[in-house]
Amino acid sequence: MRPLLRFVAGTAAAGTATLAYAALVERNLFTLRRFDIPVLAAGSAPLRVLHLPDLHLTPGQHRKQRWITDLVQTDPDLVVVTGDCLASVDAVPAVLRAFQPLLERPGAFVFGSNDYNSSVLKNPLGYFQKDRPYRQGTALPTEEFRDALTGAGWLDLNNARATVKAADRVIDLVGVDDPHIGRDDYAAISAAGPATSDTDVDTEPAADPADVRIGLTHSPEPRVLDAMAADGYSLLLAGHTHGGQVRMPMVGALVTNCGLERKLARGLNRWPGSDAYLHVSAGLGTHPTAPVRFACPPEASLLTLVPR
Repeated sequence: MRPLLRFVAGTAAAGTATLAYAALVERNLFTLRRFDIPVLAAGSAPLRVLHLPDLHLTPGQHRKQRWITDLVQTDPDLVVVTGDCLASVDAVPAVLRAFQPLLERPGAFVFGSNDYNSSVLKNPLGYFQKDRPYRQGTALPTEEFRDALTGAGWLDLNNARATVKAADRVIDLVGVDDPHIGRDDYAAISAAGPATSDTDVDTEPAADPADVRIGLTHSPEPRVLDAMAADGYSLLLAGHTHGGQVRMPMVGALVTNCGLERKLARGLNRWPGSDAYLHVSAGLGTHPTAPVRFACPPEASLLTLVPR
């Protein structure tokens, strides 16, 4: 019995240590990942895109706020936010403080489900169940957040298209509201004709040829990515998966919480069946009721677009 008891005790101790590391250490190891993506015409100068998804920010997360603010030092030409910034009803001022210097750069955003409603306590094993019902928490100040971002000049791409000029390049942008909760309507955008320009930011008329075309979605649902790629968007940006949040050596992400394959849950990949690149960021936060990360540190991404 003594060897068995020692084994049980050792296993319990290892499990406790791993949980403590995942909850107290790794989820605060904020990381900047860098990718070069060949989507520009030959001879083009590089274009820097800062991708920020899944902050899940609360007012008390001061270290995360400071880290996001310091990302202005990467000197991005364009800032892209792909949803789930809020984690409480009083989070908007904290997110705006974190974004403050970045709001002076050209930017665009789409929302995720947790920008509309707060998270609710749930069984983590439920993520392995397909087609489970979505449970909504407390309503969040979505419109206050939207008004603050658009008031700073960022483009609202929730089921919308627009062009923006950044670093003397014309960028054609399209985005959908969160497919995870059925708020997307890409068909309506695609049928709406040419993109429009917003004079509150430095933009060019839609008739001008775009230097690059970028699609945004919170949840990387294949039907949305397929449609964007078919329309010629060469770079698709998403979050939502948290990179799996818990990854296993030799296995990777255990779940994606959407229709995306597990092998595409984090990083840069070619979108199957197309010439488009897909970048899925593991994001900077966690589900508030499951504040752990393992083998998947929180991240933002600096995407340097370069010639093909």
